[in-house]
Amino acid sequence: MAEGTAGYGDILKAPHAARLLTATLIGRLPNATAPIAIVLFTRAEGGSYSLAGGLAAVYGIATAIGQPLLGRAVDLHGQPRVQFPAAVVSALGMVLLAAAGIGALPPAYAAVAVAGLFTPPLEGGLRALWPSVLGREDRVHRAYAMDAVAQEVMFTVGPLLVTLLVSLWSAGAALLVINVVGVLGALSVVLSEPSRGWRSAPREAHWLGALRSPGLLALLGSFFFVGLALGSITVAAVAYADDHGQQSVYGWLMAALGLGALIGGVAYGARQWAGAPERRLRALVALLGLGYLPLALTPGVVAMTALAALSGVFLAPAIACAFIVVDRHAPSGTVTEAFSWLVTTFGVGAAVGTAVAGPAVELGGTSWSFAVAGAGGLAALLVLMATQRVLAVPAHSKGIAVAIAAPTENDRNGAAEPGFSSGREA
Repeated sequence: MAEGTAGYGDILKAPHAARLLTATLIGRLPNATAPIAIVLFTRAEGGSYSLAGGLAAVYGIATAIGQPLLGRAVDLHGQPRVQFPAAVVSALGMVLLAAAGIGALPPAYAAVAVAGLFTPPLEGGLRALWPSVLGREDRVHRAYAMDAVAQEVMFTVGPLLVTLLVSLWSAGAALLVINVVGVLGALSVVLSEPSRGWRSAPREAHWLGALRSPGLLALLGSFFFVGLALGSITVAAVAYADDHGQQSVYGWLMAALGLGALIGGVAYGARQWAGAPERRLRALVALLGLGYLPLALTPGVVAMTALAALSGVFLAPAIACAFIVVDRHAPSGTVTEAFSWLVTTFGVGAAVGTAVAGPAVELGGTSWSFAVAGAGGLAALLVLMATQRVLAVPAHSKGIAVAIAAPTENDRNGAAEPGFSSGREA
């Protein structure tokens, strides 16, 4: 563990690394907290769980549409010209929701659609920048694990911050504050030297873009169901908190889930892993799915918090491993788009999860909505098992071009190891 912690410290000491990681996390805060912020806002306005789930689902679907399109735009035109304008428009969508409320449903749905559609692809953008910032392949892979760990810090702090803002001020104020902070984070990213200087590798003109990789499609299919599981937990945890008469219980459950993922991510990143990452990913997703099943028991608050923490342990390792698999299967010149497709699929799954969990609460109670999470985790494993032959061969072995970027594109200082493409191939 000490070696891994020291490795994280070495990464953060690299020029620009700490700023990029921090600013990206802050910039992604609106997207990370949008499902719960929308649910709490809708409930505060007197809306039903089904309406809350519907609005969150529209946001998630709009995000799913926008992320790959904006990711492709970043690959073609660079980060500053896409990321910051998108962040501003997305924030304006949430401002419209807070101002208009849910009295008239068409404006409410339009507002969340705009906010989701223009969510900037900061997550994929950061992973595209790591090779030019860190150089060596082993450092980039460790940065992926650190990225996943940092995400869990955000997912731990984010729900607590939203619930704190709601309790101190209002659900509408929480929407406004979170989105203003997000715009500032995006601004910090695009003003950095690596973001301004980054250029994508040459790409083959193809309308499918990153989606012409069968291995990437298999991975996306699996992580749709991982997203579904997490999306259902968002609604299920609110219902569980309502059952126990304490809104704060929601924050503790989500914080426990994030804490478990944080612990798992730190442990995973503390060592170098041998063997094919695709095989390792199957094992991690299997353990992740098994961790979700006991949540349907819905025991008392203390036991439920412990189960939530346990269920999160394999989340960050699975995400970090998925980053490496994306690198191995993404065609040349599609790095931001490929990572954005992973975010997209995850978001679609989460949207479906929230949409299914809302009616599940009303039809069968809280335990049914947690059962959706367990089913999603097992379905994610089944997809990986069914596609293991496709995933066994990286993109460059299938005749899909995976070019090594020239030093002037992604490695301006010539720091990358020979044979390691800057953000193209693991």
